[in-house]
Amino acid sequence: MTTFTTEELSPEHAETIRQTLPLVGSKIDQIAPNFYQRMFHSHPELLRDTFNRGNQAQGAQQRALAASVATFASLLVTPGAPSPDEMLARIGHKHVSVGITESQYEIVHEHLFAAIVEVLGSDVVTQPVAEAWDEVYWIMARALVRFERQRYRELGVREGDVFHTVRVTRRIDHPGGAASFELGALEGEPALGGFEPGQYISVRRTMADGAGQLRQYSLSNTGEDGCWQITVKRIVGEEGPDGEVSSSIIDGLHEGDELEVSWPTGDLVLQPGTEPVVLVSSGIGATPMLGMARALAARGEQRELLTLHADHDAATAPLVDELLEATREAGGRSHLWFSHGQRDDSRAGRMELSQVALPSGAQYYLCGGNGFLQNLRDQLDALGVPAESVHYELFSPNDWLLPG
Repeated sequence: MTTFTTEELSPEHAETIRQTLPLVGSKIDQIAPNFYQRMFHSHPELLRDTFNRGNQAQGAQQRALAASVATFASLLVTPGAPSPDEMLARIGHKHVSVGITESQYEIVHEHLFAAIVEVLGSDVVTQPVAEAWDEVYWIMARALVRFERQRYRELGVREGDVFHTVRVTRRIDHPGGAASFELGALEGEPALGGFEPGQYISVRRTMADGAGQLRQYSLSNTGEDGCWQITVKRIVGEEGPDGEVSSSIIDGLHEGDELEVSWPTGDLVLQPGTEPVVLVSSGIGATPMLGMARALAARGEQRELLTLHADHDAATAPLVDELLEATREAGGRSHLWFSHGQRDDSRAGRMELSQVALPSGAQYYLCGGNGFLQNLRDQLDALGVPAESVHYELFSPNDWLLPG
């Protein structure tokens, strides 16, 4: 885990934050849409080419950014609160994957604080209150900017310049509509490099209206052969539109086509060591787990491996066979759960950790939907697994809100 050097709030500002935090927190659902409406009116290019419009339509992204500032403030002023490092690292990696730069923090500041004043009123947001929240914002922003600059240096790119073009060398269609894509360098360019098992890339697709929409996808191979592999599942909107990026990829990306992608990043990575490894996933969350299992098999490390996966339908679940094969090659064991249908090696219903023998002293890596992660982290907590031994990934704008 990256360690951030986080500045401390001045004592007078800390007390102001403690007094006003409950009110600000209770108004996040009003502040967030006001803020985004202001920002996108002034900077429509951000909605077109940086923010995911599907997340915006569902309100998830809107709440995430404003709530992150309030959550960070709470961590700063609450005695004994967890370190903000995990939240900051998760946000920072996602910022790097879409090419966020320092100047954009000024844009966010201007419109976020205008929204706070409008929602709470100038009689509430007095000069001392505004100064206190301003300090919180810039402490958070400076920590993120330092992290993002360092990450850009590690990637060997100019700040924000993370996208490049690759070629689809193979497409594999799975039952149920998902598809895997193997990606390689363009002819005449250096081979794609390796990455840490569990990392992801952003994919940028140009929509019919010219917008460049982004979405993150985990890498599910080791990258040692100069190839990157992602698996894409079509996002069907239940309370909003279908996923633009996933639909564009599934319907329109084929072998030989070019694709814009970012360099790999992400903080859910397989940690070195000798402890047992437990990979826990649901649905398309199998992708980073597959990369980790393949990495353990390729390295030949003598680490105990347990793979646990839950999915909707035994007949159409993508990557299950690949995940089982990689686990076997790494000398591990595995258990499966399906809500519909069964296989010889599966259980019915939801994943229950009490049904399997968990190794002692293991490191746990989780990836899946919000409800799945909440449930599994509660189960691990009930079993006495230390929070620092549980690592997770959820491709949601507010995944850092999951309880630690």
